[in-house]
Order: sequence, then structure tokens, then C-alpha cells
Amino acid sequence: MNSSGGRATPSLLYAVKRLELVIRAHLDEVLRGSGITTPQYTALTVLAHRDGVSAAQLARSSFVTPQAMADMLRTLEERGLIQRTPNPDSRRERMVRITTDGRRLLRDYADAVDAIEDRMIAGLTRAKSDAFRQALTVMWQALRPG
Repeated sequence: MNSSGGRATPSLLYAVKRLELVIRAHLDEVLRGSGITTPQYTALTVLAHRDGVSAAQLARSSFVTPQAMADMLRTLEERGLIQRTPNPDSRRERMVRITTDGRRLLRDYADAVDAIEDRMIAGLTRAKSDAFRQALTVMWQALRPG
């Protein structure tokens, strides 16, 4: 199973990275007219499902560094797509929430983003698509920190 020389097919790690990069290219293209980047879009989707999180939590869930998230939050807040409010449980922490405009942007691009996923799994049966999703979850759980 390891990446020994002479393998006819690419390693699973290579295949996953290749898929990630082509998905990113398609998302970048779809979002070009939105004025936001793919990582910013990812952060908004996280907030749409789990609103009112800290910047650190949002960074982890959005796959970016805390430093990159700080810059993203400034931009998203200036655009009116998110708001930051004080955390009642912590004087220093602010909670990040998606705004109505942020939700509207996600709705505006939902069909185009869904089309990318539909195209990606078009060659799979529903059962294979479900199994693929489940396998990805199992692999993620095996490698996630903690």
C-alpha cells in the first residue's frame, strides 16, 4: 500500500490532492464574479452551518491559519458578509456570525457550486457516491489531530 517505485496507478494521497486542486480551480472560476475567494467562501459555508464561532474555531474548520483568518475576517466584515460580536463568556474573544448578505451570497452561488459536485460524481452510482463520502470521513477521522 505504500508508495514504492514502479506503481502503475498514483498513490491515494496523490489522487486526493489532485482532486482537491481541480475542485479548487473550479470553485475559483465559479466565484470569480463574487468578489470573494474560495477560502472566504469556505468560511461562509462553515458559518452557515455553525454560526457564532470564534475566529480560531473558524480558521480550523476552514483549513486556514489563524493569521490568514484574521485577514479574511477583516475583508468579509468590510463587505458586510459577516459580523463580529463580543463573546458573553470571554471578554477578549469575539464571535463570528454570517449576515443576511453573507447568506444571500451563498444562495446566489449554491447552484453553481452544487453543479461542480454533481459533475464530479456523475460517473458514480448513488451507492458509490455515498460509500466515497463515508470513506473520506473515515480517512479524515483517522488522520485528524486529537
